[in-house]
Amino acid sequence: MVDSGNSYSERVSRLVGWGHWFAFFNIIAAMLIGTRYIVQSPWPETLFGQFYLAVSWVGHFGFLVFALYLLVLFPLTFLVPSRKLLRLIAVLFATIGLTVLLIDTQAYQSINLHLNPVVWELLFTDDASPVSRDIQHLFIVLPLIFLLQLGLSEWVWRKQRKLSQRHIGRPIASIYFICFIISHLSYMWADVSFYEPITKQRANFPLSYPMTAKSFMEKHGILDREEYERRLKENEARGDEIKYPLESIVFERRANPLNVLVISVNNLRADALNQYAMPFTYRYANNALSFTEHYSSSNDVQGIFGLFYGLPTSYLSSVANQDERSILLSTMAENEYQFGLFSGDNFDDDLYKQVVFKDMPIINVENDEQIAQAWGEWAAEQTDEPWFSFIELTTVEQFNPVAEYKGSTRDILRQGYAESVRQADEQLRQLFEQLALLEDKDETVVVITSNHGIEFNETETNSWGAGSNYSKYQLSVPLVIKWPGKLSAQYDHATSHLDISVTLMEELLGASSNPSDYSSGRNLFNERKRNWVIAGNNSELALLTKRNTTVVDRFGNFKIYDEQYRRLKDASPTLPVLMQGLTELQRFYND
Repeated sequence: MVDSGNSYSERVSRLVGWGHWFAFFNIIAAMLIGTRYIVQSPWPETLFGQFYLAVSWVGHFGFLVFALYLLVLFPLTFLVPSRKLLRLIAVLFATIGLTVLLIDTQAYQSINLHLNPVVWELLFTDDASPVSRDIQHLFIVLPLIFLLQLGLSEWVWRKQRKLSQRHIGRPIASIYFICFIISHLSYMWADVSFYEPITKQRANFPLSYPMTAKSFMEKHGILDREEYERRLKENEARGDEIKYPLESIVFERRANPLNVLVISVNNLRADALNQYAMPFTYRYANNALSFTEHYSSSNDVQGIFGLFYGLPTSYLSSVANQDERSILLSTMAENEYQFGLFSGDNFDDDLYKQVVFKDMPIINVENDEQIAQAWGEWAAEQTDEPWFSFIELTTVEQFNPVAEYKGSTRDILRQGYAESVRQADEQLRQLFEQLALLEDKDETVVVITSNHGIEFNETETNSWGAGSNYSKYQLSVPLVIKWPGKLSAQYDHATSHLDISVTLMEELLGASSNPSDYSSGRNLFNERKRNWVIAGNNSELALLTKRNTTVVDRFGNFKIYDEQYRRLKDASPTLPVLMQGLTELQRFYND
């Protein structure tokens, strides 16, 4: 054949026609594989949401496959001299594309993330994990896909003329085009209208980037920017709907209605509880239950949310929107516990008054120095029913540098911190003097802990204070418990703020349900080895293990740090640990 004149035109024309039909049947194959995303994703509750799912499924895979054909195979039609070679290249390309799509569906079903360089590395660096093995088994079907593509290539080549004579190509193309346009227009409307049955489907399919046009709408007077921003803030604060608890709590154990006194010495690091800085509390801890590897559930004040609710901080906005009271406090209220809530700054943070202690009576005091006397008077009046009291000491949180002390900035700050810790120790001593005066002092569970720790740039990352990283300095806090009937002991297994509510529910209130029904924690006295401890905030997840800390953001990007919180750039997280952590962040959301 001489590739010039009519022969060249005929060859290109036939290859173009063949390529269109070959792409069409691969669109069908991609759509069939894509049903795995639909099965795995929550089913839209509204008819319009279901309509959008259908048109986006058709339009997205139609556009995705045909766009790849236009970008890769169509130009080769004019460049590759041999039709057999071009068809072989197309078969190889289609085989690789469908195999990658299959792998992506498996990743989406396993860890709810689509493939990207990070996820790809994660999936194939841990050969021992079940997910990696399942995904690698998909490569077994690669030869089968290749053979099917060869057969399809030959069949389309032979049947191309008959297919063209039926004149169905343009109607089919029109259907895909219309579905593609409708899906994007629908999402544009849903985005500005905050229509969740559609906006929740944004990441259902791979390489999906639904169109938004807020600037265009604003320019033409269709969108009121101020009203949109207002609704956006409301929507972000509302969060997704959760089911808490997952099942009704069963109480089949014998209840032990002891009083409970929980004291949070805000910003108290675990290493601050020593015989020099806090001599009284140190002696008290030696005669109580001491948990030496205890971690807050967050590196800021939201650690208190984890303490009372037993849930990761990511659920906070949803809990706030639904006005959910913690299972612990609601169960105590049902058991006629009396509540006494005290704070040196009258619970200045909104977390307390709007979420944790919403609609609960707060006893006003002016500062930490007045708490001991005020609490003693309140506790002495509680004679008929068991009581629960929470005391927030803010002295350490409000520490000031010692101006007279000479040294580096870190030393000056640490000196001021040490002075405030000594003051807190004295305030604790006064509190326990008041407790000793009570008739029911031997019927009171006492818990001493903190909302989070504080850092003086020990990680050398310019981190001062709290809320900036997930190092042990900001997460590791003391946990001391004095429990009537339990001998003093020291526990060295890893524990979390998420465990405290579970322990009180089981040991005090008689809950016999599986803790996973209402918490992400477990009983503090369960010394079985745990794979990780979870911490984080609304946008990040931190998984702490004995060897390292893995921080994952909402997009699936991760960073790994060693025990000294030094970045390990070439390390990859353990897939089962990461999967369990990501699952825990989704478990209480309604499907």
